[in-house]
Amino acid sequence: MYEMDIAIDQSAFPNADAQPNKRRRKKSMVWDHFTIETINPDCVRAFCNQCRKSFAYISGAKLAGTSHLKRHISLGICPVGRSKKEKDQMISHVPPPVNFTNIPRKRCHASNGVPSTYFDGDSCSYDLAKMVIQHDYPLDMVQQSGFVDFTRSLQPQFNIPSVSLLQEQIMGIYLREKQKLMDLLCGIPGRLNLTVNLCTSDQSVAYVLVTGHFTDHDWKLQRRIFNVIAVQSPDSATAFMHAVAACLGDWGIQDKLFTITLNLSHAIPSARETIRNMLPVKNTIILKGQMLINHCYARTMRSLAQDSLYSMRETVQKVRQSVKYVKTSDDNEKRFNKLRQDLQVPSTKSLIIDDLTQWNTTYQMLVAASELKEVFSNLDAYDPDYKLSVSWDEWRQVETLCSYLKMFYEAANILNSPVYPTTNSFFDVVWKMYLKLKHDTESQDFFESMLTRPLLDMFTKFWDDCNLVLAIAVVMDPRFKMKVVDFSFSRIFGDDADSQIKVVDQGLHDLYLDYVMLSLHCPIIEDDNEHLVKAEVVSEDILCDGDDDDDGLSDFYVDISEIMGEAHVKSEIDQYLEESVLPRVQDFDVLGWWRVNRERYPTLSKLASDVLSIPVSTVPPESVFDSGERKMDSHLSSLRPKTVQALVCAKDWLQHPHTLPNEVFPSDTFVKTEL
Repeated sequence: MYEMDIAIDQSAFPNADAQPNKRRRKKSMVWDHFTIETINPDCVRAFCNQCRKSFAYISGAKLAGTSHLKRHISLGICPVGRSKKEKDQMISHVPPPVNFTNIPRKRCHASNGVPSTYFDGDSCSYDLAKMVIQHDYPLDMVQQSGFVDFTRSLQPQFNIPSVSLLQEQIMGIYLREKQKLMDLLCGIPGRLNLTVNLCTSDQSVAYVLVTGHFTDHDWKLQRRIFNVIAVQSPDSATAFMHAVAACLGDWGIQDKLFTITLNLSHAIPSARETIRNMLPVKNTIILKGQMLINHCYARTMRSLAQDSLYSMRETVQKVRQSVKYVKTSDDNEKRFNKLRQDLQVPSTKSLIIDDLTQWNTTYQMLVAASELKEVFSNLDAYDPDYKLSVSWDEWRQVETLCSYLKMFYEAANILNSPVYPTTNSFFDVVWKMYLKLKHDTESQDFFESMLTRPLLDMFTKFWDDCNLVLAIAVVMDPRFKMKVVDFSFSRIFGDDADSQIKVVDQGLHDLYLDYVMLSLHCPIIEDDNEHLVKAEVVSEDILCDGDDDDDGLSDFYVDISEIMGEAHVKSEIDQYLEESVLPRVQDFDVLGWWRVNRERYPTLSKLASDVLSIPVSTVPPESVFDSGERKMDSHLSSLRPKTVQALVCAKDWLQHPHTLPNEVFPSDTFVKTEL
């Protein structure tokens, strides 16, 4: 499909004598940037001279060409070349280098001696497919007369691809980006966490979106959509299980799985238990399934906000109609603003009409309207056509409602931060919200008490499900450690705080023991007695079960003793917890801290990397404030499932360029699919 400039090196062939004596000279400019190296008699790869990334060149009798090599240099994919280019431009302000994809192999000249413009149809076809992916354009746009006429007016030489050819090009981009992501996953230091979300459609088919969360080789938190799997019966107990199993098999990450986060509104109890039972089979480091999260953080905030609004639906509707009365008429708005000036209302907020598909806009509408309540209360005397008067008592209730909506809004807005938040970021918000709701249910204010009681019931389910994960995550923040757990639990549970704190401490030590066992390549053995770890030396009670001395573990126990040394050396976890906490600073990079200290805590840093990347929400950042569930548009749902997956995943992947560490070379595993 791509026009290829192939130069064959005789040394790449096992039988060099069978080749012509005169070798063809390499004319392509890419060979100024690449070096050919023979891996084995049947495999020759091209290595970038700057970043040393390798690319397929000759495999057996198959010649890969140079188009993909040109793109690596010209599109700025090479990280070393890109950084050098940016540095040169900053220092000398030189123009960017020439784009190799637009240079012909032979320079053509017109009859008058003036060089003619070179047109690369293959590059244009690639850019068209990429544009369709990035902007969600329908595939049949290539058949629409307006697009055809516009394209031909720009470049008559361009052969507009058919829909089927466009699909093949999209699939090619998807496969290339998937291979890059696979190479990236090969170099991650820890494990993978998955979220499972359901997307409905107007068709009889729903789609399960499986998203991976992980810490990359630079110890930065990453989020990628792995699979979009069509399911005929999303309410069945096995739909989610099959989707998760398909994802694990597709990416070969069975041994890397750490936790799974579900959406409770879609995951029926039997489905949750089915997935929970999968975890110990695929991975023992899951605290026996305790770290399977059933409640989505973003949906919990949405449900709390919507239930609050619904409890005051009549008053909210009166405020909404009042705002519409002002905003939908220029004359009404002028009279409102004139009265606002006369009353000298200090608020700087402007009225907005809420979007019923975004619950945060309803909160913003109510906040602005409540600050201008004095204007609304006098508007009926100033404007005789205004008949929607809201009483002062209703305005007071709106202000109380807004105080809770603000809490839910700020909690959900954490997910909209420029960098996806680590798991420790949520504990402070969650425990304070739980404490406030518990306190306000006992309020002497009847309205406040009645408003918060159902909210507490709902939030308690989320707290019971997630507090262990969130507590362990915040302990991995060196600014807090166990001290914040002690403080918060004492305020929440009172006299029962000690038992709850012990659960967190025991869970953390059990999880650490699992990582110690893994680092020693030791299978975890169940024991009814409490696990006891001193100085990272596993006791005989754990390693040996019964009176049989020849149980196959005696040699292993001796090996552990030799590795660990003295029996009273502190473990990494105890050493970490006993050290002083760091000063609390804003914009603290907790993963960066563990990266710097991974030599001091080789085992604990791996645990921290995995725990801090556990996702608490299944909702993508752009849908945090959606009032309803995500729905696949009619165009996407009309396509084949593999095309849907290619479009959705490739769009996500193209937003995040993949860079590999110098010591990690791309894998030779080639992604296969049916076109």
